[in-house]
Amino acid sequence: MYKEISQEMAGFLTECPTAFHSVRRIRNELEREGYKRLYESRIWEISPGGKYYVTRNDSSIIAFHAGTELERYSFHIAASHSDFPTFKVKENAEIQVKGKYIQLNTEGYGGMICSTWFDRPLSVAGRVIVKEGNYFEPRLVNVDRDLVMIPSVAIHMNRTVNEGYAYNKQIDMLPLFSGSSQKGCFKKLIAEELGLEEENIYGSDLYLYNRMKPAVWGAKEEFISSPRLDDLQCAFAGLKGFMAGYSERTVNVYACFDNEEVGSATKQGAGSTFLQDVLHRINAGLRKTEEDYYRAVSQSLMLSADNAHAVHPNHPEKTDAQNCVYMNGGIVVKSHAGQKYTSDGVSIALFKEICEKAGVPVQFFANRSDEAGGSTLGNISSEKVSLNAIDIGLAQLAMHSAYETAGIEDTYYMICAMKEFFSMHVCEENGRITLECLD
Repeated sequence: MYKEISQEMAGFLTECPTAFHSVRRIRNELEREGYKRLYESRIWEISPGGKYYVTRNDSSIIAFHAGTELERYSFHIAASHSDFPTFKVKENAEIQVKGKYIQLNTEGYGGMICSTWFDRPLSVAGRVIVKEGNYFEPRLVNVDRDLVMIPSVAIHMNRTVNEGYAYNKQIDMLPLFSGSSQKGCFKKLIAEELGLEEENIYGSDLYLYNRMKPAVWGAKEEFISSPRLDDLQCAFAGLKGFMAGYSERTVNVYACFDNEEVGSATKQGAGSTFLQDVLHRINAGLRKTEEDYYRAVSQSLMLSADNAHAVHPNHPEKTDAQNCVYMNGGIVVKSHAGQKYTSDGVSIALFKEICEKAGVPVQFFANRSDEAGGSTLGNISSEKVSLNAIDIGLAQLAMHSAYETAGIEDTYYMICAMKEFFSMHVCEENGRITLECLD
């Protein structure tokens, strides 16, 4: 069971070299399950029992499944993110070196571990904006072969590299693209991949990605390593649980946002109006009043799913002595006194109940009190839509590496918990909250 799910997830991860490809894969899965596409620029015709999705910027997606008994309803929301640390190709992409090499001119996206990107096969994928007549059309591209590499400097020329080295992204991290001295072949290569003329390409969002395949390994094959586990592992598991669950008295919502790795403050990020806009339009499409919307939000619940730091076998001292987590130990609940994570007593209690009903283990993570932690989707999205929310995730090693590691059992646990969550209804009455199981 665990291995089968891991193999399915491996295919998902391989098919998603950029956030644009992640959203396309999610769209395809939703459409196979009967979800109908909506467009923000058009009138929404929705009905109770309907299944729909909408995208923004081709890199964020929100899907929803409305119940049929919505007299007093709530939203059940699972959020994850579609992006990950990488390198973006600049507009003027080619740099000539000594008349012998061509490098790609790139810049860092997110907080990657630079050393993990050296000496491994990489390629380029992303979105290209094509002019067709009077129209501009986005098209996805993936140069599906080993195309570039970032070579290390030999230790003979950098003998202190193992004593600590500050990598300069403009000097050390540029990938080698060609042994020819002739510039101008990169854009031509992208055009050929799409079957276009170069002059038809008017814009692009192109990124490097790691070509290494996912691998299941360990003495009992208990681990999975892959590029992009943070946060596509949660995006995959959340989607599976969302499509499997159903509640007649809720509007179930699956959200996968772009740009979490750079702060979420974009039109398609968790800090945008995207979620707020969609929830308002759902409420209006169901012919509910503004008062109904506020009542629904007040008893709604969001699971913000983004991976967590497992105890490192070489450095267990990096984590809190008591609130530390392990791969294959179950779903991680993340807490922080300063609300870097949005979990609180109410949302933790509700989530513990969900996991108990789903029969999956729960573990708890908090940063060391003398170490700063990162924030994630829950508290950022709450600035626009204020509701009960909890930050959860799956334990992993080497977060933000080009090749990360997690436990194969935990993906299954997350799917089970998400299915249970989407099969329940939160109800608040006189300050008391109940989770009604509606199987």
